[in-house]
Amino acid sequence: MHLIITDAWLAKSRAIHLSGTRLVLSSLLASLVLMTVAALMYHWIFLKGAREGWPVVGTLVKLVVKDEFDQRDRFMRENLDAMAKKVGEMQAKMVQLESLGERVSGLAGVNPNEIKTVPGRGGALISGHSLSMEELQATLTDLDHLTDQRVDLMTVMESRLFDQRIKKLMVPTQQPVAGAHLGSFFGWRIDPFTGRSALHTGLDFQADPSTPIVAAAGGVVVTQEFHPAYGNMVEIDHGNDLITRYAHASHVFVKKGDLIRRGQKIAEVGTTGRSTGPHLHFEVLVDGVPQDPQKFLSAGQSLPRAVAQLGKPRKAVDTTPR
Repeated sequence: MHLIITDAWLAKSRAIHLSGTRLVLSSLLASLVLMTVAALMYHWIFLKGAREGWPVVGTLVKLVVKDEFDQRDRFMRENLDAMAKKVGEMQAKMVQLESLGERVSGLAGVNPNEIKTVPGRGGALISGHSLSMEELQATLTDLDHLTDQRVDLMTVMESRLFDQRIKKLMVPTQQPVAGAHLGSFFGWRIDPFTGRSALHTGLDFQADPSTPIVAAAGGVVVTQEFHPAYGNMVEIDHGNDLITRYAHASHVFVKKGDLIRRGQKIAEVGTTGRSTGPHLHFEVLVDGVPQDPQKFLSAGQSLPRAVAQLGKPRKAVDTTPR
């Protein structure tokens, strides 16, 4: 393509030759410049008309803005409805959790009404109209309060149940010698050495020498010594002025101050001290007063084999003076 440019004032002319590549590039450049100028003019006219309230431009602006607001409102409404549905499901689960908490609190000995700070609300979220942002926020606030309340209740119940479990583990209900026969019960009997009536303050478990002796409950060793009457003796403090005593052992595997768990091996059966044969003399003392150990052991397990052995020849007799 040849372009001839003529200057009338200077009476000059200039010829420009455009090849195919230059022609394409020139067309693209001209199109880009025209589009840029058109966009700038449209933007300037549109903004000026919107600000000054030109009739045609103002109507277009309102339509565009209204459509944008409608889309945004529809988007927010859909999200609010979805969130409201989730909140309703959470409330329903909280009602179930509250019902479960009240049942468990009865087992833990906790009155749920004593720690309630706000009235609980339950049930699924049912509404005849879509929730507003303010209503949804209020519902979430109530749910947050209810959650805090349930957490407080569960924390108290956990503490109570833990205390109950600890107390249970600290009560001597486990038989100290597994499978052993009772040679002598708690109570008055005829002392085999003196022939006189004497109070037997414990239970005698007949067993072979070196049979394991285990702690009837968890606690702390407060005494580990050789006693003239009890022989090798161990005493375990379980708290609340409750002590168990294990006597006549052949070997002892714990020392004073040791922390003992329930069922832990602490000694072996022997016949040390004032005894006629291998057995364990087991006592339970409350505030220093001997109690019938069978009342504690019966709470944890039955003693049918021990009862069956009553009246049979005794292999060992505890002759500890009382």
